[in-house]
Amino acid sequence: MSIQTPIRGLRSFCVAAKCLSFKHAASQLYLTPSAVSHQIKQLEEQLGTELFIRGTRSITLSAMGKQFYQSVSPIIHELESTIIEFTQRTSNKTIVIALPEFFASELFIPKLKQWSEQYPEINLQLEMMSVGEEASPLADLSIVLSSGQPNASIVNELFPMRYIPACNPQVFEQFNQSPQSLNQLPLILHRSRPWAWHQWAELANIDNFDPQQIIQLDSMYGIARAAQQGMGVALIPLPISQAWFDEKSLVPLFDCALDTKDRYFLIQHENLNNRPELTLFSQWVNQTFRTN
Repeated sequence: MSIQTPIRGLRSFCVAAKCLSFKHAASQLYLTPSAVSHQIKQLEEQLGTELFIRGTRSITLSAMGKQFYQSVSPIIHELESTIIEFTQRTSNKTIVIALPEFFASELFIPKLKQWSEQYPEINLQLEMMSVGEEASPLADLSIVLSSGQPNASIVNELFPMRYIPACNPQVFEQFNQSPQSLNQLPLILHRSRPWAWHQWAELANIDNFDPQQIIQLDSMYGIARAAQQGMGVALIPLPISQAWFDEKSLVPLFDCALDTKDRYFLIQHENLNNRPELTLFSQWVNQTFRTN
């Protein structure tokens, strides 16, 4: 078949093949029955075969018509779905942003009302990521936690991370404020930073640091939640967990914080610079979450 075959002819054929009526197909396509018949006739001429057996008051698919419909129908359906998706995305100005779950729950979503009220015509689609997980290739923007500068076209640093020992108020009341007492309590940290407690102890000049139990979790939210439930003392990331301290769900044990190279970055992909809504959203993210 020639590559010049118009898409509308294939679509008219699929609709007519489904309802077995040029009249009903024309109604669905907002065309006249003669226009549908003409488009299908052109398609048959290009294929060199009849797709329909035409009766006085009815039509049926020929053997070749059935085979052609089975091959073409899924392609036309997928094409229509893609066109609808892109049309909706263009008209609605939807932005897809990938971001870590803890960042989303503790910082992004609580501030999202500001954006929604300022730009109600721009939709957002959030895709949550676990620590270390790569962002979806379909994302327009990404927020990532990294110890180094991400390899991307446009990168803006938002803020660095530091970690502070904390527990719930009940454990705090039982704690005698001696650094050595940490050896008798379960110590909680993220499994991606298995030596973080030892690094903190060295920074705090704690001698004979030998914890009885260390619990590693793969979720920042899980770490904060475990400490809040009284499981032990956790290295809590700041400033991202500040709300837990403001609400008195967690209490800091020491002033000494472990500063790291970990930083949150906003990444914009190079092939999307011509979308003004992305510029607006990037500016809002930077103004809202960036610290100097």
